[in-house]
Amino acid sequence: MKFTKIATFVGLLCITASAFAQDGTIYPLETPSEPNAILLNTGGVDDQPASETWFRQWGDPMARNITTATLTPFLPEPGTGNGAAVIVAPGGGFRWLSMGNEGWEVAEALAKQGIAAFVLKYRLHPTPESLDDFSDWMNRPRPTTPAASSDAAPRPAPMDLTNQLEDAEAAYAMILDRAEEWGVDTNRIGMIGFSAGAGLTMHSTLNSNTMKLAFIGPIYGGMGPVEVPKDAPPMFNVIASDDFLFRGQFGLIDSWYKAGIPVEFHLYQNGGHGFGLGNPNRTSNRWFDAFIHWLDVNQFLIAKTE
Repeated sequence: MKFTKIATFVGLLCITASAFAQDGTIYPLETPSEPNAILLNTGGVDDQPASETWFRQWGDPMARNITTATLTPFLPEPGTGNGAAVIVAPGGGFRWLSMGNEGWEVAEALAKQGIAAFVLKYRLHPTPESLDDFSDWMNRPRPTTPAASSDAAPRPAPMDLTNQLEDAEAAYAMILDRAEEWGVDTNRIGMIGFSAGAGLTMHSTLNSNTMKLAFIGPIYGGMGPVEVPKDAPPMFNVIASDDFLFRGQFGLIDSWYKAGIPVEFHLYQNGGHGFGLGNPNRTSNRWFDAFIHWLDVNQFLIAKTE
């Protein structure tokens, strides 16, 4: 299955990215056709008066006010697949999704490694309908968060992720149902997410009764401690020390370690937040190579014999 239109769209954005690379201004963006997106039929969003719209920031395409969840497959070239599959969850604070930087680009990179990748466009919490009001809301002053003195530091009340978990579960179920068609080994389905997508990856791992993930990769997500299920999957975790979500915390890693579940953790010197596959001159740029190596060493890239 080829994804020419989306690949072309991403390519065009990359051409213009240099002009906007240092520009955090929010620009309107025409909604792409997404011809290969598959409806998950998980319902809508309550109290959502606005329709889905797209914008561009930092040169990247982003979507907001998503009320209809979809799953877009990015499959390896015929004859190159290894059977592994990854659900890719972009981030955006559950208010928007960074579809290019943390979705399509990551899925394309995974497919080139023989891994079937599936970008999850999950439902979001509402944002202001007009782009100007949304920009004002995005740029509003926010209180600074003090550095955490310990992993037990108070955390804000959790956001309701009922819709998002339903979307993730529906994506997983669809991959199971179409595994033969897509060349997927149902014992090697993992999930990675970025920022809020990392939060959804962790929420799915900790709360889903239907998803049996083989591995997870929360990328620059929250680092607070959690209660680890006995059947939790191995975890590959990445964050940069200059990321505002880090704050000197290692609670999540410690939780996995104490539970006796395999965990690999990369704390990079720099990279900030939202770096996707990488930004120029940052040590965090090599995380994807490390992730593929981790999958390989742990034998997620080969079929397990009985």
